[in-house]
Amino acid sequence: MNLRDLKYLVALADLRHFGKAAQACFVSQPTLSTQIMKLEEELGVKLVERAPRKVMLTAAGKDAAQRARRILAEAEELKEAARRGANPEAGRLRLGAFPTLAPYLLPHVVPELHAKFPKLELLLTEEKSDLLLHRLRDGQLDAALLALPIHDDSLHAQFLFEEPFLLAAPADHPLAHRKTLDTSDLNHTSLLLLEDGHCLRDQALDVCRLSGAREEADFRATSLETLRQMVATGVGVTLLPTLSVRPPIVQPEGIKLVKFHKPAPSRRIALVWRKSSALDGFLHTIGTAIAAIAQAHLTQR
Repeated sequence: MNLRDLKYLVALADLRHFGKAAQACFVSQPTLSTQIMKLEEELGVKLVERAPRKVMLTAAGKDAAQRARRILAEAEELKEAARRGANPEAGRLRLGAFPTLAPYLLPHVVPELHAKFPKLELLLTEEKSDLLLHRLRDGQLDAALLALPIHDDSLHAQFLFEEPFLLAAPADHPLAHRKTLDTSDLNHTSLLLLEDGHCLRDQALDVCRLSGAREEADFRATSLETLRQMVATGVGVTLLPTLSVRPPIVQPEGIKLVKFHKPAPSRRIALVWRKSSALDGFLHTIGTAIAAIAQAHLTQR
């Protein structure tokens, strides 16, 4: 058994097609197929169900592919640690962030990280939180920006900053004329929310439970920008994270933003990585840098 064969198995698990997996691994299809069969012989178990038009992994195959991902991730971290031995600030960093944070934080973070660590290669991924966690555990990401809490003993979470929410309301809405709000002022108010899978939806639902607000039952947005535009056209009110309303983001006409009294409803953002990561020390440094950048933008007038 070698790392090359494990890469073949993972590619097959991802693509479910021998030809596509072989192409992704830069080998011929017969070569990949032969190595998979040799791996099955070595393990003494069938990994793949072969059919004319589709490939399915057996239960043992799925388990083996999952373990193979972890082994490959550890091997990559071993190589990365060796590369960083001479210069810990050089190399590649695969960083993930979720959709209601990435567009509003990363444009500020990336240029400053490039200036601070000019030899660092940043590879960015934007996905929903559940998928980021899956990729993090499987070694496809080195770290991810996620909202706390994170319930996984294999992961380390470095708290970075707390991001307050603001109420976004149409200009003619009664709450739009308030200078500040208490969460109790949302009692009996219907909020426009994102669809399932977005952590911002869960955070907004927590505010609903605390304030007595409720979800607008007939509407679920696919993105924060859809929510913003629906508020601007007078459909309803919603909660927006502070970074999403900071320059250079331009608010549509017809939308009013109202702050909450302290303690305002908020979300807590952390940089999360595997406790076993060879990049542990450097990721602490990266987290500290991101925290400083975010805090500067959160406190700007």
